[in-house]
Amino acid sequence: MKYKTQMEAAKKGIATKELQTVAREENISQDELMRLVASGQVAIPANIYHKSLHPYGIGSGLRTKINVNLGISGDCKDYEGEMEKVNLAIKFGAEAIMDLSNYGKTREFRKKLIDCSPAMIGTVPIYDAVGYLEKDLLDITAKDFLKVVLSHAQEGVDFMTIHAGINRKAVEAFKRSERLTNIVSRGGSLLFAWMEMTGNENPFYEYYDEVLDILNEYDVTISLGDALRPGSINDSTDAGQITELIELGDLTKRAWQRDVQVLVEGPGHMAMDEIAANMKLQKRLCHNAPFYVLGPLVTDIAPGYDHITSAIGGAIAAANGADFLCYVTPAEHLRLPDLSDVKEGIVASKIAAHAADIAKNIKGCRDIDNQMSNARRSFDWDTMFELAIDGEKAKDYYESVPHTDKHSCSMCGKMCAMRTMNRILNGDTVEILSGK
Repeated sequence: MKYKTQMEAAKKGIATKELQTVAREENISQDELMRLVASGQVAIPANIYHKSLHPYGIGSGLRTKINVNLGISGDCKDYEGEMEKVNLAIKFGAEAIMDLSNYGKTREFRKKLIDCSPAMIGTVPIYDAVGYLEKDLLDITAKDFLKVVLSHAQEGVDFMTIHAGINRKAVEAFKRSERLTNIVSRGGSLLFAWMEMTGNENPFYEYYDEVLDILNEYDVTISLGDALRPGSINDSTDAGQITELIELGDLTKRAWQRDVQVLVEGPGHMAMDEIAANMKLQKRLCHNAPFYVLGPLVTDIAPGYDHITSAIGGAIAAANGADFLCYVTPAEHLRLPDLSDVKEGIVASKIAAHAADIAKNIKGCRDIDNQMSNARRSFDWDTMFELAIDGEKAKDYYESVPHTDKHSCSMCGKMCAMRTMNRILNGDTVEILSGK
């Protein structure tokens, strides 16, 4: 039986090799996973031309996945440096990498990335439009934008952020809202500018069916971009954000009708007390499609530490239904992240994702925590370092200050609670001053 996309296969009762891999790794039956993929509640982004891909599932009942953003910019054209970030993301087990390149040899970089990466690869075609087409924004036609979508699909991109929801209706709602930070989505701002300068409708909305035809042909998942996501906690859950979200719900159903898998993108900046309600609202309005969030960042006053503000919001979001977290680095709002920033962002997002999976009681997710606790009780340092998200850093910290007893660290020494309890429960005497 023939099929073009993972969703079409699931609707026909076909367990693709990608679905079989996801089912095995997520401890879920193939039949249940097929039902979730067929209904759109789970997406398995897998372009037919991404041969190095290790498939992952994103959505209901599965582990929370993370995405790493990187790419070439006009102010930082370091191709080797960006590939180092790619290798770091793969090393730390990031399930997705978004290439946000907007300058220089974007196609060459993207091809190398797709050839080597087991992670899902995402792009935002509008970022690449000016360089790919060699036209300034005002000179680009509606159909020109579709050419870039086609090019990325043919290169092997697994999912694309398409800002199709910022149509004329959403723009009017945005203008009435009088936001503090206006539109902070790069793609959304470019589309808004193009619409304002040309007087035309959003081309991705006007020609949405043609976009879906391209994505269906190569089995590319559409990530419906939130052009009107809030860029400050002041602007969250306003008319513009909600109006666009309603449009994204309709676009989700239209994509599913064409057997195109969907992710829906979400905020943004948002106070902690609004996050849970936003997750439930998105799931309701977008028919339980997988939700992909940037943060949310829970305060606006921590430049240099926004990997922390993001991890706080991401953990709350994922615990309340978000399925996919986009990492944020300490360099957010300040500069292009370097290798150290990328590592900090990845680790913060991994922590948030795992903490949320524990809260959601994802099958088997607590096992590694129990193993870590057992290793701590037993002072099995090697196992602790092996289980840690960043074992190298943990080992460096442990070894950085001399300690007199392998059954403790330099924090508590012989007053270590674990050491005391192990000795007492074993029938031994606790001696602190004797040197034993």
